[in-house]
Parts: sequence; C-alpha cells; structure tokens
Amino acid sequence: MTNNNWYLISEPDQLDTPALLVFPERVRANIRTAIEMVDGDPGRLRPHVKTNKSAEVTRLMLDAGIRKFKCATIAEAEMLGMCGAPDVLLAYQPLGPKLLRLVELIKKYPETQYSCLTDHPDAAGQMSAVFTANDLTVPVYIDLNLGMNRTGIAGTGPAIDLYRHCASLPGIRPVGLQAYDGHIRQTDLAARTVQCDEAFRTVETIQNALFEAGFPAPVIVAGGSPTFPVHARRKGVECSPGTFVYWDKGYSDICPEQHFLPAAVLVTRVISLPDERHVCTDLGHKSVAAENEPGKRFFFLNADGLVPAGQSEEHLVLEAPEGHGYRPGAVLYALPYHVCPTVALYERVFTVEGGKLTGAWKNTARDRRISV
Repeated sequence: MTNNNWYLISEPDQLDTPALLVFPERVRANIRTAIEMVDGDPGRLRPHVKTNKSAEVTRLMLDAGIRKFKCATIAEAEMLGMCGAPDVLLAYQPLGPKLLRLVELIKKYPETQYSCLTDHPDAAGQMSAVFTANDLTVPVYIDLNLGMNRTGIAGTGPAIDLYRHCASLPGIRPVGLQAYDGHIRQTDLAARTVQCDEAFRTVETIQNALFEAGFPAPVIVAGGSPTFPVHARRKGVECSPGTFVYWDKGYSDICPEQHFLPAAVLVTRVISLPDERHVCTDLGHKSVAAENEPGKRFFFLNADGLVPAGQSEEHLVLEAPEGHGYRPGAVLYALPYHVCPTVALYERVFTVEGGKLTGAWKNTARDRRISV
C-alpha cells in the first residue's frame, strides 16, 4: 500500500460497519509531535482525554512521559484513575450528585491527585462544605471566561476576588487558572495568535496580581487545539489540547500549521442503490458527529463526487455522478470532521497496523458511569 492509501485494511470483509478504525503508530507519532511542540518537555502538557476516552491511549501518553491530564466527566476522571494517572483536572464545576461522585472518586483512587474548576462563590461554597464534611482539601482552578461565553468568570477584578474567596474556605485550595479559548479558531495562524495573545493578557494580569498579593504564582492551564501552538511558546504554561491524538478533518482544515496525522477513520458500506444517481451507505447520524451540516460531518478518502443528499439514524444517502461504479457492498473510508463526539458514538475502536486489523480498544469513558 502507498502512503496515500494508509487507511486501507487488507481484509475489510472481517469488519462489520459502520466502524471506527484507529491507527496506533499514528497515535504514537501524534503524541511525539505534541511533546516536540512544547520543546520536548511533557511536563508542559495536560492533554484532554475527551477525544479518545480510552485507557490504551492514556497509557501511550503515560509511556511518553505525560503525567498531567484534563477531562470533562466523572467517567473520564475514573478511567484516568484506573490507569494510574498522577494528576487529573476535572475541567468542570461539579455540583449536586457530580460533587458527591467526585468525593467517592478521590477516595477510591488516592494515588491520583484530583482537582476541579469553579467560577462562582456559591459553587465554591458548596464544594467547600462537601469536601470539608469528607475530610478532604481539593485543589481548585478558577475557570476564566475569555470570550467563549460558556462557563467561567469574566473580568480581572471578579476573578481575583473569587480566588481570594476560595483561599478563605476550608476544603478547597486555589492553585491556578483555567484559560480555555476555544472560540479562537481563525485558519490564519497570525490572526489566531493576535486574538489569543490579546485574551491571554487578562490571564497574565490576574496571575501577576495574585502573586503580588502574596499567593504562590497560580498554575495556568491554557488553550485547546487551535491555540496550542501559541500557548506552546509560553514558558510555564500547561497546554491542554485533546484532539491531537486522533486529529480530524475539521482541525486539519482550521490548523494547517499543525503537523498531526489523522489517526481515526470511519468505515462504511454501500447498502443500497435507490436509483441511478444515488447510493445509500450505513453511516447514519448515530455513527458520526452530526452537529455540523451534512457536508461537514465526514470527508471520504476513497470516493470522489459523492454529495450528501440525506442522513437519518442508520442511513446516509449520497448523490453520485452519472455512470458511477458504486455497487452494493462497496467499502468506503472517511475522516470525521469532529472526532471527539464521533468517538462517543462507538463502544470500541478497531486498531489497524500494517494494513491489518489487530484488535480493539474499548472507549471506556464513553459511558456516563464506570463504577463511581
């Protein structure tokens, strides 16, 4: 097989579809590339595991020297604890039952240092009460709103006040700032850098003010995939990309300056020919992230001229060129545009090495609950 056909498997009849393939050698290469981008220091990485949700990928990162991780769910946090990850930031503000589950998790995996986010005095108070009642002191990061307008506290003064407030409460210990800037997504790296630097000035102002007030310099956890190359140049900042392990078509288009390899591929089959100009495959929207319009959900690697005409739960209808040669049973390969929620649709991924199916990795943290 040529490099252009890296995604092909030699015995596709062994694989039921739709399915998601992962290529471990490419995953390892992507981990090496991420470490190279932070000048070879894995201590500057805090990868987000929401993309892979996999113990096997986590262990590959641990083997490469990465010790700090970020996650979004209690299940992801537990998967990291099961793998022996030393340092785990739950990048979420846990409240209600989620807060009680975090307590149970901390007790179940005492070798893992768990931390979480807060962005409001009331939430910090609830955490303080629950952690104190369980004889725990948990590190917390202040979640900053840098323009994402999803979570986080906006403004330097309110953030500083919240940090001080957290320092006065039992059961929690403020240690840093989360600066997620996922809204910064210009394709041009220079324009992306300008906007990222502008947003980051707020973070530096808060960090400097807290240090001058007598606090230890707060740890800064910054960015996602699009701003990774910008934050990678900042010494003393922990970078938290996640998509890099599998990469996808969306970030390949948005971030052409990043040299990660696509490592996750969808496989689908033609199951019907409704008429002369249409083919139907089994890649329904239960099998690929469907938040984008149909033309931005998948990118075929071995099928030219197919245009989405309709998608339902189990079916994808495509308009085909006149005189096309697609027949029932034809195997098609595609890159997902957004791999993170695509992975969440699959119980397991199938691994491919040397063009052959070699096994399967369970997406352990796909479930909302593992045991806690």
